[in-house]
Amino acid sequence: MDILALEAKNANVADAEKKPTPKPKAKQPKKAKRIVYFEVEILDLKTKEKLLLLDKVEPTATVLDIKALFHKSYPKWYPARQSLRLDPKTKSLRDEEVLQTLPVGTTASFYFSDLGPQLTWGTVFLAESVGPLVLYLMFYFRLPFIYSPKYDFTSSKHWVVHLACMCHSFHYIKRILETLFVHRISHGTMPLRNIFKNCGYYWCSAAWMAYYINHPLYTTPLYGQQQVNAGLYIFLFCQVGNFSIHVVLRNLKQPGSKVKKIPYPTRNPFTWIFWLVSCPNYTYELGSWIGFTVMTQCVPVALFTLVAFIQMTVWAKGKHRSYLKEFRDYPTLRSSILPFIV
Repeated sequence: MDILALEAKNANVADAEKKPTPKPKAKQPKKAKRIVYFEVEILDLKTKEKLLLLDKVEPTATVLDIKALFHKSYPKWYPARQSLRLDPKTKSLRDEEVLQTLPVGTTASFYFSDLGPQLTWGTVFLAESVGPLVLYLMFYFRLPFIYSPKYDFTSSKHWVVHLACMCHSFHYIKRILETLFVHRISHGTMPLRNIFKNCGYYWCSAAWMAYYINHPLYTTPLYGQQQVNAGLYIFLFCQVGNFSIHVVLRNLKQPGSKVKKIPYPTRNPFTWIFWLVSCPNYTYELGSWIGFTVMTQCVPVALFTLVAFIQMTVWAKGKHRSYLKEFRDYPTLRSSILPFIV
């Protein structure tokens, strides 16, 4: 009986080996997701008149894409000149916002307003720097109709006047070169009308301080060469620091990238102030003008430095709040512009 049972078992195993193995069932292709297109209408902000109706706009389209489509129908309104809003009373939408993430249905209404002719921020920065550079040199060389005719094209007898001209020119030449080769200007454009306000501030301030520093009756600082040297050292130290910070900020962001990162100190000692301050570029800029004030002992320079400090503090506080909002792990020890103070 054992032999017969063993033979039967072997026969069953042989039959099982002869049976073909079942082939795996082929996976059915996934059905493509149905894309829900949007219908976008663009209305005039003031008159509420319908300017354009865009049909079958992809849900992944950005506000910038919609601006580009609108530009095709209205060539005079290029994207940088357009402001699009979901409601006439709300803020303008950012270019990178995506249509499907906005609080709208499949039929979206945008309100359009014309921002007017625009200038790139690079152009604005250059205009703000070239003007003071040229104006200061006009006073330094004492061109006609500035001072009394007997002083036309004369030179000051005080060494500090020539030193101040070199420092002032160096500062603005540095700004021009940084605008051209260092800064990654992420902002889009600025209305053309605003350039008169921006340039007016820098140009008039430069002319005002240049008039007194290069005046034939200018008096040297009270503490003589020691005061001039102290101011010069502060100025040069802060200029190097300011440039170092600009290099760090440039390397923080890759070309074309919109990813924001927290700036940290590098091996360069001038960047170690990042441990204490969110915007050390403004800190060093303020220090440069304090040094220039000490060196020249000129009231208009001191007033310009005070106004610049107030304005840069506003900018620094805004940037500091932005860092705190965007990064949960942002260093809590940092102040905006002055360590442990502001």
